[in-house]
Amino acid sequence: MSHSGSASRRLIAEARRVVVKVGSSSLTTAAGGLDVTRLDALVDAVAARCGRDTQMILVSSGAIAAGLAPLGIARRPRDLATQQAAASVGQLALGHAYVASFARHSLRVGQVLLTSDDVVRRSHYRNAQRTLERLLALGVVPVVNENDTVATEEIRFGDNDRLAALVAHLIGADALVLLSDVDGLYDGDPRRDGARLIGEVAEPSDVDGVRADSVGASGLGTGGMTSKLAAAQLAAAAGVPVLLASAADAPRALGGADVGTAFAATDRRLSARRFWLGYAADATGRLHLDAGAVAAVVGRRRSLLAAGIVAMDGAFEAGDVVELLDPAGVVVARGVVAFDAGELPGLIGRSSHDLLAEQRREVVHADDLVPLTTR
Repeated sequence: MSHSGSASRRLIAEARRVVVKVGSSSLTTAAGGLDVTRLDALVDAVAARCGRDTQMILVSSGAIAAGLAPLGIARRPRDLATQQAAASVGQLALGHAYVASFARHSLRVGQVLLTSDDVVRRSHYRNAQRTLERLLALGVVPVVNENDTVATEEIRFGDNDRLAALVAHLIGADALVLLSDVDGLYDGDPRRDGARLIGEVAEPSDVDGVRADSVGASGLGTGGMTSKLAAAQLAAAAGVPVLLASAADAPRALGGADVGTAFAATDRRLSARRFWLGYAADATGRLHLDAGAVAAVVGRRRSLLAAGIVAMDGAFEAGDVVELLDPAGVVVARGVVAFDAGELPGLIGRSSHDLLAEQRREVVHADDLVPLTTR
């Protein structure tokens, strides 16, 4: 069914800066190793969109999968060291394949390997932003991947879907296109009769009750539909419209955007700093709020005072990012805390006039606080 007339699809079709993410299963064979035919088909679609005066950023999985066959490994390894070794071999093969394929269209590519540290740490975030902007200004197509050769369990993105959503906001993309081996979001298992394709997601409640798988069907990737749905909602909540489609439909996805599932963006795009604070930065602690504080912080966008806190946990310092939870334990906001964890226990629940003068400051200032509409 065509949805080419929707506002979201028109925005995606007309976007001047687009992030495209492709998964391992769309670039490699089941036995491991690159499928050059499918990679060339993807590059053809990206190059065609470049020909429409669009800046393209490609977030590509596939390094680990591409390294399996050359190493004689039958299936994706579970231990981190072997994954890193496979990525070391596969990343070179993947990069070479992209250079050769884009050269057919007289396009240059540049490799950008990131760990979550490069997005979580504010100074690294700006460095990644500057690098990508400069590549685009030079007419280069950046090919971004997680740096699997050095990433540890603690600093992994976990899947490139989230990485793509973060990159989309990082460089101010007008649209995000997530390509995989599934042609969209379904209200049930698409392999079973009766499952219906959800063509449009206008707001988060449109996917309430949708159950998505958590692993890739091929076993080669780390992200299934769960990660794609989370990434799409993350990007849409930050003001970037998203299209989820099959890699086999890449020409249409990057053309008229009349395939797959389109996610409408919120009306207001977060600033780079507020997006980093709300979605990219690591949280080192949690503050549990009473209902009145939640209403003030989320509903009226006020600063968080000590009186509204009922409990806390974590080992954080002043200047760290913490999560704010409602009475039901749901994360409703994130912000920069103004006190160390050792200072707060004696302050929580107390009114400002009961505190010493030097303690009468906001625990989280409104300017350093981001309510979360999607989590």
